[in-house]
Amino acid sequence: MHIVENKSLKSYNTFSIDAIANHFVSVNSIQDLKAVLNLEGYPEKLILGGGSNMLLTKDQESLVIHVNIKGISVISEDDRFAIVKANAGENWHEFVLFCLEHNLGGVENLSLIPGNVGTAPIQNIGAYGVELKDSFVSCEAISLETMSIDTFSKNDCKFGYRDSIFKNEGKGKYIVTSVTFKLSKQNHKLHINYGTISNQLGVMHITEPTIQEVSKAVISIRESKLPNPKDIGNSGSFFKNPVVSKAKYESLITNFSDIPSYTISENEIKIPAGWLIEKAGFKGKRFGACGVHKKQALVLVNYGGAKGSEILELSKLIQKTVDIIFGIFIEAEVNIL
Repeated sequence: MHIVENKSLKSYNTFSIDAIANHFVSVNSIQDLKAVLNLEGYPEKLILGGGSNMLLTKDQESLVIHVNIKGISVISEDDRFAIVKANAGENWHEFVLFCLEHNLGGVENLSLIPGNVGTAPIQNIGAYGVELKDSFVSCEAISLETMSIDTFSKNDCKFGYRDSIFKNEGKGKYIVTSVTFKLSKQNHKLHINYGTISNQLGVMHITEPTIQEVSKAVISIRESKLPNPKDIGNSGSFFKNPVVSKAKYESLITNFSDIPSYTISENEIKIPAGWLIEKAGFKGKRFGACGVHKKQALVLVNYGGAKGSEILELSKLIQKTVDIIFGIFIEAEVNIL
């Protein structure tokens, strides 16, 4: 464990923003993490995981702590289910691949989502009709107040759409160190009717898919419309899909008859933010070194050398324009730092 000064964070965030951490340390164990958290002389500390859900708009004066705690283990199992624990520093997609290799179902629709396991419950990551909470059992997190390791059940986490207790009343109070899942070993419940998964499986000439084939279909879809952060800096979906009232939706379709939607409840309708942004004219537009991806309007990209502040200003312009046209404010999904 060694604290480094003036460390570039470019390779630690998927936007590839070249912000500088005045002080940086990577920890590989809970013991090291606790030791760093107890260090005096660093009043401000920033916890860094996979760097996939953040936009760095300035250099970081805090002590940046990179949580790199690895390990995946099967805690218990029977004929039908396995309880699997993954530590926070594990790459999320690598965890999905571990599950698929062991024929464990439940997270295949979440293939290729960038980031680490530790940040997954904070965001309640989701894709193609599946959310993390669907297979979640519990997570362990260090309390920054007491340094104890507390266990959070699914109810404790208060999961919502891209939301959890860790983004609200627990924000800045805990560091997730591990996540435990309940995964199926047989008779897997497949979710293939959301988005274009069924169509992709058809293209692949698959009529009775396995979880591995569902994953391949999801990966193919994601790769066809989402840029790889290794090729072009981005943080995946920058905005949340807004949820509006049924009355608001009905007023919208009078002017926008082709507006897509998903029914959430009797009075709640989800509208794709990407469609709103595309209709507002931003899809594929470039603004200097940053812009909106040509295939997916939800994704803001760094073409190289963009500052986080430039991407933030672009996001605000998009929000303002969408609000003017549709009367809907789309919230940022990423953390602005």
